[in-house]
Amino acid sequence: MASSVLFVSNTSSYGVTRVGVVGAGQLARMMGEASHEVGVSITVLAASINDPAVATCDHVVLGEARDRAAIEQLSGAVDVITFDHELVDLEHLAQMEARGVPVRPSAAALRFAVDKAYQRQALGAAGLPVPRFLVVRSSDDPRVPAFLEELDGSAVLKAARGGYDGRGVLFANTRDEAVTMIDELAVTGEVLIEEKLNLRSEVAQLVARAVDGSVMLYPLVTTVQSQGMCVEVRYPAQAPTHLVREASNLTMRIASLIDAVGILAIEYFITDAGMVVNEVALRPHNSGHWTIEGAQTSQFANHLLAVSGQALGDTAPTTGYAVMVNLVGGERTSSLRAALDVPGAYVHDYGKSWRPGRKLGHVTALSDDARSAHVTAWESARAYGTQTQET
Repeated sequence: MASSVLFVSNTSSYGVTRVGVVGAGQLARMMGEASHEVGVSITVLAASINDPAVATCDHVVLGEARDRAAIEQLSGAVDVITFDHELVDLEHLAQMEARGVPVRPSAAALRFAVDKAYQRQALGAAGLPVPRFLVVRSSDDPRVPAFLEELDGSAVLKAARGGYDGRGVLFANTRDEAVTMIDELAVTGEVLIEEKLNLRSEVAQLVARAVDGSVMLYPLVTTVQSQGMCVEVRYPAQAPTHLVREASNLTMRIASLIDAVGILAIEYFITDAGMVVNEVALRPHNSGHWTIEGAQTSQFANHLLAVSGQALGDTAPTTGYAVMVNLVGGERTSSLRAALDVPGAYVHDYGKSWRPGRKLGHVTALSDDARSAHVTAWESARAYGTQTQET
């Protein structure tokens, strides 16, 4: 078991709600940047003093996210616990809740994000639109041949737990490939087999949900993916009005079903047959980074307002158009200075060491003209050294 050490890293705050964040990545870093404007102090559970959020938080507990002793130490130093990621011990969190420790979102809500198989089963049982799916523990499951036959052998295979940003997701074009991939993923647990959909586009929506169940919806956005990673987010969504309304209705239904507190992010596929739920996340999300400059209240501020029991902030946009592009390490060391020198670019560096293919930050551009926002954001990203494909 890893040892845990509590120390003060930045300023000490008194008379405000103390929020503990499990994980100290870029999401916790941006929570730290938003914390004092909403009257909250942040203590992060960090694996290393070099983790991104250490630079913006008030206090740090050193330890791993699944280290029970470290989580207990964190809970003793704060008023409420929330999360930077879903790689957590749900059983331990539920035990803490039973003792009266405020955990927001709850362990029961977090299960929707931690366990993709459970998520599909629960959403499907509630009558929400999900891809055809099957949950198995090995390719020897007697239901597998008929299901793969139904899909003509073309399937998406997902590890039920532990995958993110395209990790733990495999694409099969034949039945034999699917069988091999099922057994490859089954080493770590259950496998979710899904139909491979023909997509028109992908969209996402965030909702902030307070302790009392009140909600504030953020506008629907279009997301652009490349090699399993989101590369661009566009507000407003490039979708017809009826799909924007449908997404809002679905988002509200899902938020009520999950009973989340904080930010809930939902990714949707738009197909010929309509809108289908892809994934959910119970934390601030890449698709909402544009809200830092582009909305009255950022997703990070609203997440902290929600988990600390305060009233939610206004989610109305501040601009006609916003484009967010992820800054990704290229073939040579990135140039933050060059990215910042692009007029109109709001550049956020995550304080990570450079590595090709690593998500190192993001840039947002706002405008009354869609093309102008797109050009500015990508100009800054290219100056940084990002080589992901522009669409």
